[in-house]
Amino acid sequence: MQTKNNQRTGAFGEEVITQYLAAKNSEIIERNWRIREGEIDIIALQPNGIFAFIEVKTRSSLAFGHPLEAINRQKALRMQRLALGWLATHGWLGSEYQIDVAAVLIEPDGSHSIEYRANVL
Repeated sequence: MQTKNNQRTGAFGEEVITQYLAAKNSEIIERNWRIREGEIDIIALQPNGIFAFIEVKTRSSLAFGHPLEAINRQKALRMQRLALGWLATHGWLGSEYQIDVAAVLIEPDGSHSIEYRANVL
């Protein structure tokens, strides 16, 4: 049952960040793009024409640390490889892009906070 809760929590966080990006006039291109090497949570085209590949981490407590602590250099480099894979398979190789990370922390009362870090590599 824990997996189901984790999936629901993750989906909530991704939806929150999708709305956050849309409010900043980014166009959501794709969600949960997956290949054998991994998955990109959200792909967005920013108003400045730069593609953003976003990893979203959502937690309902800090018991296992802050959500952004789950994204280390190795994970960021894998995101970069996945981003290049997406750009290549969609005919956009050579376009400007960045790797972003977002944390959503859900409070016990149901409210949430967002921490967004752009261009982490």
